[in-house]
This record gives sequence, C-alpha cells and structure tokens, in this order.
Amino acid sequence: MSGASKRITVIPGDGIGPEVIEPALAVLDALALGVRLDVLDQVNAETYLSAGSALSQADLDRIRTSEATLLGAVGDPRLGDTAYVRSVLTTLRSELDLYANYRPVRLWHDRLSPLRDDTRRAIDCVIVRENTEGLYSGVGGSTRTGSPQEIAIDVDLNTHHGVSRILDFAFSVARRSVCVVDKANAVRNGGQLWQRCWQEAVERHPQFDTSHLYVDAAAMRLVTDPTAFDVIVTNNSYGDILSDLTAALAGGLGVAASANLNPTTRQGLFEPVHGSAPDIAGTGIANPFAALLSAALLIEHLGHAEEADAVRGAVAAAVEAGRVTPDLGGSLSTKEVGAVVLAELRQPNAGRTRGRRCHAGA
Repeated sequence: MSGASKRITVIPGDGIGPEVIEPALAVLDALALGVRLDVLDQVNAETYLSAGSALSQADLDRIRTSEATLLGAVGDPRLGDTAYVRSVLTTLRSELDLYANYRPVRLWHDRLSPLRDDTRRAIDCVIVRENTEGLYSGVGGSTRTGSPQEIAIDVDLNTHHGVSRILDFAFSVARRSVCVVDKANAVRNGGQLWQRCWQEAVERHPQFDTSHLYVDAAAMRLVTDPTAFDVIVTNNSYGDILSDLTAALAGGLGVAASANLNPTTRQGLFEPVHGSAPDIAGTGIANPFAALLSAALLIEHLGHAEEADAVRGAVAAAVEAGRVTPDLGGSLSTKEVGAVVLAELRQPNAGRTRGRRCHAGA
C-alpha cells in the first residue's frame, strides 16, 4: 500500500500534550513516510468547557476512518471530575473497541533506574492491560449521595470473550513467557473467570513459559527483580497501576509510551502515558520521549518497522549522551530534545534499537 494513502489523526489535547506532540510530528515529517496529518486541535478542554462536549460524532468519524490516531494528552485542572477525560479516552476505547492496551517498558540507561545499584534493574517487558472492561467499564451507581448513608458501587465487569481475547493478544506479543496477574483469591467471581480463560489460553499456546501471580505479589516481584518478566497480562485497573510502577522502574512517565489496539480491525490510538501535567504546561521542559516512542509504535503499526527502530535508536542515543529534559537529569527544553532526536535520525549511520513488534503492525 502506498504511504500517501495513509491518513493519521492527531489530537494534541491539553496541557503538555501540544508541546510533546510537536517533536513527534516533526519526526514523522522527517521520516518522509508519506502520511497525511489530520489535526483535531479543537478536541480539548476549552471545547468541552464552552460546548459541553469535546469529541463530536464528526470527530469520531474522522478518527474511525483514519489509519491511526496520535494523542498528546487530555485533562484540565479547571474540571474537577473525570467526565471530560472519560468523554474522550473512554469513548475512543469503547467506540473503536480498542481492547488491548500495550505498554512496553525498557530501561534506556542504568542511571535512570531507582534500582541503579541492583544488577536486576534492567527491566524490558510489556504490560498488556485489558482496556474496555473491568472497573473502568462505567457500570455502577450511587444512592443517598452526599449523606452519611451514601452507597457507591462500581462493577468489575469481566466477560469470557473479553478476557480470552486479551490473553491471546498477550501471547501474540510475547518473546518467551507470559504471566497473568489477578486477585482471584479475594475477588472470586471475576478471578475464577480469569483463571478458567487462562487455562484455556495456556493450552492454545503451549510454546510459551507461563506463570500466575496475585497483583500484590507481582508488584513486589517487579521491584525486587523486574528482569523476571517478559509479558504481564492483567485487567484494566491492575494494568493501570502496574504500568505506572514499571514506568517508574525505567525512568518515569516521561519515557512511557502506549498503544490502544484492536488487532482485528487494525484501529490504533497511540499516546504517552504521562497525561496533561498541568503543573509544567507552558514551561517548555516537558519530556517528549514518551510521545516520540508512542509515535514509533504508530510508525510500526503502519508497517515501517525499520523507521520505528530508528526513532528508538535516536532516543537511546540522546539518553546515552545525557541530552535530556530536567526530569531525567538534563537541562534541555522540550524543543531542544526534539532537535537532538531529529539530528540523530539524520545521521548517515544512525543507531538502531529494535523494539518489540507491535501486534497490530506489519
């Protein structure tokens, strides 16, 4: 397929979103992949505050018919609840059925690890998080709100279909092993469903090593020996928590990329994990690596594995040279780091750092 026929939707969003998306778009342009950018710069908190909705049906249709979507961040401190964020992220994940949240994490340099004095620090794994069910499904409610007798219920929704397909996805991106994480000893009904689906999935994928951990034990093991894991697969809420833990082990949310995928339809939403970070928005010091690495996942999704590896190699070279933003111990601005990555990409013998093949890629 010709690259010229591929349209990419871009949602810069709020806070540091537009700041970190800018160098990511510069990289896409420099790689000359022939993609066309469809920028939805009105999908943000300003639109939500003025119109009561940030994501229109027309926006959703443009996203649905594009090859992929690159998102900066959504969130605004003027909005006290999560309704706005859910109206964008949850809507996209549910309407496009992006059931697989793929969060690769690797330690780009020893100095970035809080476990830097431990020989077991070199984390290189993937958190696969079920993305459309669980506690984030929005099923539940409350009564007697605001009174001492208030009752609030959030339902941990699990289906055989949903659990089975996320387990199969986890095996599809594994190199050597898959560990399923749950809390089946305490959350019995959903836990039993996950365990039944897990045994069925293990039988379908006998070539991999497999293991099971309760979520509290998994958190401890990630800290004591992160090298023990290849792929961790878990539900929506546990995956949210564990992926932030693994990001911290690799240098922080500034290097944490993610992809929301449906491998069957090949829909994909690619976004840095860090959110809108309103406390540093506008200061020019936001770390663009997570957005750049998310763009690399998108590039791989489009079938350009070599170019995606080139982006990762350029990020690795910038980290190795200490040419980074303050959160990683450097003194460069967002734009300066973006320029460093672009310069690395333009080197005739630019380094290559091969990443894990994104399941929805070529």
